[in-house]
Amino acid sequence: MSQPILDISDLSVKVGGSHILQGVTFAVQPQGVTALLGRNGVGKTTTLKAVLGLMPRAAEITGRVGFDGAAITRQPTFRLVRQGLGYVPEDRGVFAGLTVAENLRLAERAGTAPDYDTVHGLFPELRKRARQRAGTLSGGQQQMLAIGRVLLNPNRLLLIDEPTKGLAPKVVTEVAAALEAVAAVVPMLLVEQNLAVVRRMARHAVVIANGRVAYTGAAGDLLDYTEKTKALLGVGKGDHA
Repeated sequence: MSQPILDISDLSVKVGGSHILQGVTFAVQPQGVTALLGRNGVGKTTTLKAVLGLMPRAAEITGRVGFDGAAITRQPTFRLVRQGLGYVPEDRGVFAGLTVAENLRLAERAGTAPDYDTVHGLFPELRKRARQRAGTLSGGQQQMLAIGRVLLNPNRLLLIDEPTKGLAPKVVTEVAAALEAVAAVVPMLLVEQNLAVVRRMARHAVVIANGRVAYTGAAGDLLDYTEKTKALLGVGKGDHA
């Protein structure tokens, strides 16, 4: 088996009096989508933020994070981004008072040519609405903008948090199709509650429960086993986690 692109070992995170992650260990393969699953509040977003160095200064973090074979634990976020870690946060994080074009322009990275062809090819709506303020976009359009900003620059791994949350079914399909096309080129660690999207996109799955990894393996093996899916996620295989 090829070397993982991301290797998390014994990762523990304490914030205040809460021990959120308690020795989380898993790997992300260098191809395809690895889905990070679990009930609400188990630490999925915390895992992504700990990898990216986005936890509060007061957080206590132990363990090791390796990226393409090199330790990146506690490296500053800007260095990780320069190394090719792309992140789309759960709240999308668009600048509401700026236009679509301005949001994209802010994401351009010095020394690299921005890939507007890919962004506009996946999300033609962003070209049409270039002069529109991001705060007036629909939720789905804002999600497209959040993903588009990351895709302007070359990435070696994408970390994407709840990309279909709160979207209408038609938009969920559009966003999932775009991410599926991206994942054919760039590996992805995907936090996603919609198990139909997970089934469509993910080869591998990791489930966090009670601060620890409760399952790691093929996504299909998890989702096809209804009792296991219900036990770990509290839902049936066709529902939302």
